[in-house]
Amino acid sequence: MCVRKANRKFTICVARMGCLGLAGAIILCLILSELSARVGGPETDSACYGGPASLAVGVDRRLLYVAETAAERIAVIDLQTLEKTRSVALPDRPGGMTLSADGTRLYVTGCVPEGTVHEIDVKDLRLSKTWRVGHSPSAIVASADGSTLYVCNRFDNIVSVIDAASREETARVSVVREPIAAALGADGARLFVANHLPGGAADREYSAAGITVIDTARNRTAAFIPLPNGSTGLRGICASPDGKHIYVTHILARYQLPTTQLERGWMNTNALSIIDAAECGLVNTVLLDDVDLGAANPWGVACSSDGRFLCVAQAGTHEVSVIDRARLHAKLERSAGEKSGSSGVTGAAAVPNDLSYLVGLRRRLSLAGNGPRGLAVVGGRVFAAEYFSDSVGVIDIDPAMRHTPRSIALGAEGSMPIERRGESLFNDARLCFQMWQSCASCHPDGRADGLNWDLLNDGIGNAKNTKSLLLAHRTPPAMITGVRERAETAVRAGIRHIQFAQRPEEDARAIDAYLLSMTPVPSPWLREGALSGSARRGAVLFEEAGCASCHATELFTNLSSYDVGLGAGRDEGRLFDTPALVEAWRTAPYLFDGRAEAIKDVLTTHNPDDRHGATKDLTEQEIDDLAAFVLSQ
Repeated sequence: MCVRKANRKFTICVARMGCLGLAGAIILCLILSELSARVGGPETDSACYGGPASLAVGVDRRLLYVAETAAERIAVIDLQTLEKTRSVALPDRPGGMTLSADGTRLYVTGCVPEGTVHEIDVKDLRLSKTWRVGHSPSAIVASADGSTLYVCNRFDNIVSVIDAASREETARVSVVREPIAAALGADGARLFVANHLPGGAADREYSAAGITVIDTARNRTAAFIPLPNGSTGLRGICASPDGKHIYVTHILARYQLPTTQLERGWMNTNALSIIDAAECGLVNTVLLDDVDLGAANPWGVACSSDGRFLCVAQAGTHEVSVIDRARLHAKLERSAGEKSGSSGVTGAAAVPNDLSYLVGLRRRLSLAGNGPRGLAVVGGRVFAAEYFSDSVGVIDIDPAMRHTPRSIALGAEGSMPIERRGESLFNDARLCFQMWQSCASCHPDGRADGLNWDLLNDGIGNAKNTKSLLLAHRTPPAMITGVRERAETAVRAGIRHIQFAQRPEEDARAIDAYLLSMTPVPSPWLREGALSGSARRGAVLFEEAGCASCHATELFTNLSSYDVGLGAGRDEGRLFDTPALVEAWRTAPYLFDGRAEAIKDVLTTHNPDDRHGATKDLTEQEIDDLAAFVLSQ
């Protein structure tokens, strides 16, 4: 039998008592407790499944460390016998890992709101020290000499610089949005940080995530490298063995097209961007897809130690792409030397749209397991953290070897609960026509990609910002314009009209169960789990300005639709569904078309007539307080 772990206390309940009162807070706590008891969501825990997500190779190349997120432990695999030998329990969900320079210590981030770094003694495989960092640290990188650790605090939008000896934070560097992975360039002079999502408003001609470059000598931002328009969902980053190139995996969304089809990557393509580490500039972006077969949801990326191969995990198609690095760079150089002619776009500018660019340079190798995330290359083999099958995949990447994928089981037993099966389907591009995308392509972690899409369900030529699916089943109607009466209807419509597929009803029911199992992440705006002084003042203003009349109840929505004067063009005069404000801190940009970069813009620039709350006469401090309250939810 599977024994579920005790639910954690949600500090968000206490934080909201200021505006809800004790009864409301108790109701909210009960709701969140009921949600958190379900298995399989990204914020739930289960002792049944490990959920391997990231890997680290011992310095002697004999051991592989596996971070099992759901089981809250580190497993150790012997790379000679390919068997799991030991494991060590952690007090919270592990995120990224890195080893000390001498290989005696393994550093693991505790990827929870009150984030931590755990130091594990490798010899005894015991947890020796733990210290606090920021909110949900997702990745950790060690300098070559082991003296410094860099921690990506995802929801603080901060990279912490840690002195490894004293374990003290020596600097904090702000990045754009959700630092999720990082890699050091040559000589460790620059840290390249992958921002998971785009920053800024979404109604502009350009909307994309990019790479923040940190000068490690001065601990400050040295550059920002924008990726091609539509780049979102950055997941993996690595450096070439010589540190001269940085490789980044991401989705390349064609969000400016109406969603009328999927062929030839009409909606989403899947990409690898190559960066010149010395110049801090983008070399180019290549597509991992084929002309008639998508490579959905690229995740981990790793180079072989000899630099011969570059490997990319395709989490949505359960494959690893193995790319000939030398031939790739030679082709990119040839493309850079070509000039665009009168016949159209050619040369380097054409590369991000060329679905055949990797033909002859890349092999797509199927895995035995499901949902590869982190990768590690050891000798002639690549290892993949197979998240949903609770295993570590093993494949030979030498082209002379016969491709025979294997999986090392990590101990999952019993049938898969419906919530976990739903999460697996939500991330599985095999549901989709030609495997171009999964539900998670536009809704990473069940949330939003930060882009505007023209989904045709309320007309054409009027794109809408992607909504988070958190609590969607509890806050009908669905979609920004309320065109679907329930989230259940929207799930089934999405399978038909976004995935362009027909699936059994049990698949949709499983996805419903997964979405219902998702629970809110406490806001980084909270202070020790409670509202700050500014947010408490904002709670009073939330009532006085009339915000609470529509954003009512414990979920901050009255489930009604209104015209608050925001509609434009084809949407002028349209009624818009009142969004829940739970996790509002995570859902930028705001308003139906993503025109508001920040909550303050919603309250000021885009509310000149006080139709969206009486904010016109508030002072700047009061606006800050009101925004702080909303962002604390």
